[in-house]
Amino acid sequence: MSEADHIIVDSCHSVWIFDTERLRFRRVLKGLGRGDEAAMTEWRRYHRLELDQDSDSVVVVLNDSGTRLLHSWRHTGSECAQCGDAGTEELALDDIARAEGS
Repeated sequence: MSEADHIIVDSCHSVWIFDTERLRFRRVLKGLGRGDEAAMTEWRRYHRLELDQDSDSVVVVLNDSGTRLLHSWRHTGSECAQCGDAGTEELALDDIARAEGS
């Protein structure tokens, strides 16, 4: 998967990886699986991704009728309006690369 084929979004509790070529996503969960590998979800299909630059809202539309949605917000650091930076942590680049390639 090349950089042009994916979008990475850092939310307060996970890193979302969107494979835009195959219309699928997965999340690498922060704070879990701190052993050899990060905990991550399986790849899941989506219909459309909506990223609002003004509000940092992330909406994942799961079906073509728009009735199934996942909603989150981008994590914006220590001044994060959603979590105030409480309970978040960084993920190793190796964990994210491993999730992209799976």
